Amino acid sequence: MSSLILIADEDRESADALDVVLRREGLRTVVVEDGQQAIDIHAALKPDLVLLGVALPVRDGWDVLGELRRLGETPVVMIGADGQPRQRLHALRIGADDHLARPVDPIEVAARVQSLLRRSGGGRAAKVLRVGPLEVQLENYMAAVLTAEGRRRLDLTLTEFRILAHMARTPLRVFSRAEIMQACFANQTVLERTIDSHVSHLRRKLEGADAAGLLTNVRGVGYRLEAET
Repeated sequence: MSSLILIADEDRESADALDVVLRREGLRTVVVEDGQQAIDIHAALKPDLVLLGVALPVRDGWDVLGELRRLGETPVVMIGADGQPRQRLHALRIGADDHLARPVDPIEVAARVQSLLRRSGGGRAAKVLRVGPLEVQLENYMAAVLTAEGRRRLDLTLTEFRILAHMARTPLRVFSRAEIMQACFANQTVLERTIDSHVSHLRRKLEGADAAGLLTNVRGVGYRLEAET
């Protein structure tokens, strides 16, 4: 069966054009017009990729992206306003796989979609992130440390797993507390010390699995995962 693409775009004309081109490429599509519909359809249909407008009504694209990243790792391409390079950087930092500025070329979008689907195995294969001795299984919500004595599974809370998975997608990158908060705690009000507490517990569990030094603090900035320990 061909891959399913969820198109959530506030610009109906643009959404219709994308729908036509993607169907010509042999892909299945479903089109929604607001952010809450996007979240509901994503939960119900489990699409292989999401095209996500920034300015969706009801719940905007940033809100939807945060929710999708808390739930899993479905590839997401954000579609935003022209002439806003900071918007692209922000999208990539909080978990988008790509960002396109309007007006978009449907043929280019289709090419990017096909490229992302190839890299993600069509969205159906289990994804595994590896950072040094750390292995993170995104679809199974499991993490383990590979040691000389064997594979040591980490007993993580859901929040700890979300933080670890988010950071493992870009090892060596320093994540501020605000970025972790936005990516892993969308629609929740949490304090920076709450982030510090979760990271502290996560670090202790990594140390207990012989992965001391993998999760480090960058003073005055935030946290990062080292590629080697």
